[in-house]
Amino acid sequence: MRQGTHLTPQPPLLARRRGPKDVATRLLVWFDAHGRHDLPWQQDPTPYRVWVSEVMLQQTQVATVVPYYERFMTRFPDMRSLAGAPIDEVLHLWTGLGYYARSRNLHRAARAVVENHGGTVPGDFEALQALPGIGRSTAGAILALSLGQRHPILDGNAQRVMARYFGVEGHIGQAETLRRLWELADGCTPYERVAAYTQAIMDLGATLCTRVRPDCEACPLRDECVARATNRQSQLPAPRPRPTRPHHTAIALIVRRADGAVLLQQRPDTGLWGGLWAFPQFASEDDALAWLRSAGAAAASTHQLAPFAHAFTHFDLTLNPVVVDVGATVPAPEGHLWYDVKDPPRVGVTKPVTALLGELAAGTQIAFV
Repeated sequence: MRQGTHLTPQPPLLARRRGPKDVATRLLVWFDAHGRHDLPWQQDPTPYRVWVSEVMLQQTQVATVVPYYERFMTRFPDMRSLAGAPIDEVLHLWTGLGYYARSRNLHRAARAVVENHGGTVPGDFEALQALPGIGRSTAGAILALSLGQRHPILDGNAQRVMARYFGVEGHIGQAETLRRLWELADGCTPYERVAAYTQAIMDLGATLCTRVRPDCEACPLRDECVARATNRQSQLPAPRPRPTRPHHTAIALIVRRADGAVLLQQRPDTGLWGGLWAFPQFASEDDALAWLRSAGAAAASTHQLAPFAHAFTHFDLTLNPVVVDVGATVPAPEGHLWYDVKDPPRVGVTKPVTALLGELAAGTQIAFV
């Protein structure tokens, strides 16, 4: 090297990174070759059909959603059929999909659309976001995927892609982190092929940029990804601090008639399992049997099943099932019904009901269906 000359230091990888617009270019090329193009809601992607899919996909994987979506759309092919249906039937078709507030909000929103928008899903972002259960990302996805409107999205998959690619610190619950991610999501969203880009970023997060064991070598964004360059895929996005999870216990009272029907109680519209039908719950077995006597039923026999554990988003619940056989027909108290397991009514039931009826069927050889 000649004296007096200096080599310009090579900028590190992250300093040479491309701009947000390059994300769309690379994603669209990848999507055309490797994205998902045959999902049910991609066929005739009307705002209504996309809306139902987006609500179902909140916190639920595509493989789980597809059969529920197909059954739901067969019964409710348009907004008016959904709005005109009783909530029990909506919950019945949602049973097993979880996060039941989604279905109640969907039903309320459908009625609002019929009453206030002539049965047509609003094409205006603010009007759509004002409906129950539709946040900023869901509204953007509906309008982008069905109408090609340019709106950024930031569902869980997009959050993960943005945080890893740009190296965004902090967890999503922090206002500054969320603001930065929305800023990046908007900068990456193209003005053309918006529907394809929106599906592409969701597909990338669902299939390659997964929460655990991401397939970085197959990712179209790998060369400029901060998380890959710094080996922090498991640290980005930062996990939300988890408080100690509360644990609750309760007695699940399973009152069974001689014909196999069981007594269910409808939960309040709001709160735990809102609107679904469940076994009556009590703090103790004595409380449960006292309530049964007050309802005019005498226990012919009583036995317990193994405890049933169920995890909710913010706490854990253990139900201790007590099976009480009643020898005579007892009228169902107000807010209760006799659930005929051989010919079940079209109502939404909780997961413990389905599971515990299965246990009863296995133990008593009754053909529960």
